[in-house]
Amino acid sequence: MIEFIEFWHNEGTRGFVRIFWFYFIFELPRYILLDYSVLMITYIKNKTGWKDYNIAKQRFWSERPFVSIIVPGKDEGENYYQLVSSLKEQSYQNFEIIVVDDGSDDNTPIIGRNLERSGQIDLFLRNEERGGKASAANLALQYCKGKYVIHADADCSFHQDAIEQIMIPFYMNKDVGAVGGNLMVRNSNESLCTTLQSIEYLIYIFVGRTVASSLGILRIVSGAFGAFRKDVLQQIKGWDVGPGLDGDITLKIRKLGYKVQFEPRAVARTTVPSNFKSLARQRVRWSRSLIRFRFRKHRNLFSPSENFSLINFFTITENILYDFVLNVMWYIYMIDIIMNFTSTLGYVIIAGFGLYTVSKALEFIVVLLFSDTRKDKLKYILYLPAMVLYTGYFIRFVRTWAYIKEYFFRSSYKDPWNPYKTSSEALKLERKVMD
Repeated sequence: MIEFIEFWHNEGTRGFVRIFWFYFIFELPRYILLDYSVLMITYIKNKTGWKDYNIAKQRFWSERPFVSIIVPGKDEGENYYQLVSSLKEQSYQNFEIIVVDDGSDDNTPIIGRNLERSGQIDLFLRNEERGGKASAANLALQYCKGKYVIHADADCSFHQDAIEQIMIPFYMNKDVGAVGGNLMVRNSNESLCTTLQSIEYLIYIFVGRTVASSLGILRIVSGAFGAFRKDVLQQIKGWDVGPGLDGDITLKIRKLGYKVQFEPRAVARTTVPSNFKSLARQRVRWSRSLIRFRFRKHRNLFSPSENFSLINFFTITENILYDFVLNVMWYIYMIDIIMNFTSTLGYVIIAGFGLYTVSKALEFIVVLLFSDTRKDKLKYILYLPAMVLYTGYFIRFVRTWAYIKEYFFRSSYKDPWNPYKTSSEALKLERKVMD
């Protein structure tokens, strides 16, 4: 202990910053200083703009637009009951529910048809041959009667005013083409894995997407709970087949010049993987989309053209910088530390763990400040040290593995999670774009 204190006393402030340069140059400005600054500005704007919000809300209730809620998926029958029950309790009820079964192997068709016959859902459709989630969503889109379309996962349940809240941004700005809902973890107490994901969702979805939306650089509307103008979906011809449809369709909407926003008050709860092996598989699927869409399919966002947009350029640049470039630089940083502080590496690891624990606490304080249910979230404070290992190492290593597999082997096109025929069509489309 004495040697540890002496080491850091000798290093001083300059030595501390030199050792943890990666944090002070890249992570502190982006995830602490920027987030705090933007959220304070957003808070002030929301307080002073409350009248505009109420006007938009009144406009929404005056029009009472018909909304189509589509639920595509495979082997999701057991989740339908909870979903339908949650939707029955919504403050806004002028909607239809269209469920699409994408070639399920279980009793999903029986459950879906029973719900349709009993009037609990408006329409049940089935792809006899599995075509992938995008194919199922496009089938539902053909039958949608609503002015707006909400894409939802079958395992979601919704806060009582979720449908109402996700609609209001459309009435605050006519240029909004899509709105992302706020996802929280339903099974947070099931295991350590789900608890850490619950904290992650609060920091990176609730806070992170609020900041991104305020800056105009929101790059994803989650398919678990996202709302779209139907005319915009028709303009872009719906969802492209293949994996990674959430980020893809968001970029397609942005490229048409529409705004994409996040609504933190529109809350849905979802079930997350309960063990780290399943979570790793899920995150590999999610992370591959950066290579596939930013580096390949939508790389024209970097090229001057008639559809070039500076804000879209910054959106993708920020995504690539912080999720890809800095991911690579972190390994360079680790080599620097190991080579230059070999004999005192233990002291560096201990201090680094403390530094990042404090940083996670600062990030979580934002969650508490802007949350309506602070008491329910106080229990997560005890898990913040574990978040250092979870996001700093586990998620980083999974992301790196995903990038390698996708960049060199195009692994997303071989993933059984998506049918081979749709992956093949998606690969043809990608090659056509890149030619």
